[in-house]
Amino acid sequence: MPSEPVRLAVAEIFITPLGTGDSTIREYIRALLPIVEASGLTYQLTAMGTQVEGPVDRWREVRQRIHAEVCERGYDSERGTFVQSYGSKNLDASLLLIPTTGFLPATDARVRGTIEAVERHLFVDGFVRRYDTHATDDGLPAGEGAFLACSFWLVDALRLSGREADARQLFERLLGLRNDVGLLSEQYDTETKRLVGNFPQAFSHIALVNSAHNLSRTAKPAEQRSARNGDE
Repeated sequence: MPSEPVRLAVAEIFITPLGTGDSTIREYIRALLPIVEASGLTYQLTAMGTQVEGPVDRWREVRQRIHAEVCERGYDSERGTFVQSYGSKNLDASLLLIPTTGFLPATDARVRGTIEAVERHLFVDGFVRRYDTHATDDGLPAGEGAFLACSFWLVDALRLSGREADARQLFERLLGLRNDVGLLSEQYDTETKRLVGNFPQAFSHIALVNSAHNLSRTAKPAEQRSARNGDE
């Protein structure tokens, strides 16, 4: 009988170098490479993206090991929140994507704690900052507007965690920032009350559409993805 064909998977991970030192790969990325290397999967790491290729079953094993590693080393149990990187005390708005990507469900206590931590520390003047620019070395001067996509991520996270009224209130506030033809920029300056940064910004509009979809439909894609790892 012919042998069953081996199914292959290709995954691409986006990595943006941070910091101004000699190393452009952050610790949390470097720490995960041995897991990929030990698996025997073919991979190529570059500043703009990392492609991993190999049998589906082996890739799934690697995925689970990376998942366990991030849950163990990327979570601050004392503060009850995931953090920007291993060993860091800083927060990052991208942590709001944990439930929408299906990494962990919004019902998980660690996810709820992370959402609340982002609200306490990055929610400023009614909108979400992507991170504390005074505490994070991104090679840029400190200070910037609120990234609108990040606030839409909070809308999704609130909706998934059952805080429907809060999610809708923030969504309506964001809609109120659109200009006369319904467009949004990259950021919003809460001091000058104006749109700033790249304009129009596709990321802002994609995030708007995703949030509208999640708020308006019964079977929400973000909710379906969030439930995938309910048993983790």
